[in-house]
Amino acid sequence: AGGLLHAVATVYFGVDHIVSGVSINIIAAGAVQYLAGMAFSGVPGGGQTQSPPIDRLPSITISGLSEPLGEIEQENWFFVSEFAAVLRAFVTNMSSLTLIAIGLFVLTWWVLWRTAFGLRLRSVGESPGAAESLGVNVYRYKFIAVIASGGLAGLAGGFLALVAANAFRDGQTGGRGYIGLAAMIFGNWRPGGLFAGATLFGYTDTLRLRGGGETVHALLLLVAVFLVMLAIWQWRQHGRRSALIAAILGVIVAGIFFASDEIPNELATMTPYVTTLLVLAVFSQNLRMPAADGKIYRKGSVG
Repeated sequence: AGGLLHAVATVYFGVDHIVSGVSINIIAAGAVQYLAGMAFSGVPGGGQTQSPPIDRLPSITISGLSEPLGEIEQENWFFVSEFAAVLRAFVTNMSSLTLIAIGLFVLTWWVLWRTAFGLRLRSVGESPGAAESLGVNVYRYKFIAVIASGGLAGLAGGFLALVAANAFRDGQTGGRGYIGLAAMIFGNWRPGGLFAGATLFGYTDTLRLRGGGETVHALLLLVAVFLVMLAIWQWRQHGRRSALIAAILGVIVAGIFFASDEIPNELATMTPYVTTLLVLAVFSQNLRMPAADGKIYRKGSVG
């Protein structure tokens, strides 16, 4: 419903995308709380701000891979055990909704880059005037794209309630929608890059949720190494100023790692958002959004 409302406002009425998006977010926050009160008040385990416990969706474990990888993980071999632990996470207690999301990623890539529909959709994003001159119904494709994006955002919200928390709670998104927007920007508006961005930001968020300050503290060493490597790369690319900033940040992060055993929970909570800001600050200069992204288009205009 939010995607349809956003499509009507931006495509049909020409409302600025940011204005429409912020307005829908404000309306949705109040509407969801009101509807939750109507649906869950008086229900055992429910209330004005939360639903009763929800049955989890079925999960999948590939025992033929999960058990050997678990044994390798317990051997504590440098790097190999850590890599086995990462692989084991993909074959152990994997939610069916996660598998659906991975399938949708592959489907999205195929539709955008291997079908005539995807070619027309991308042309609308780059130059709607040129697309219209070739007979493409620009409004129709814009409506489809915005509604589909709203549906995917709704699926992400469903994941939080059905898988991550086992219940609906008011405000449980915690700003993850904006992190999703940052993942899209980091991925240069392409499915592959978006997958990489979502993996990066989701990983830092998971560290915070499952391990707290101790786990995030271990991540600091990897961040320090990354910043040093980035400084070296920037120096070789003659970006002296960027290299100096990255090197200083790397030294600071390494100092924090060696000077402490655990990160305070307040700082651990900030980890996904700080990671988002740092990544966008480093990579945003090399990104290019679709030429007509966010611009108002009227039938018959040039653009």
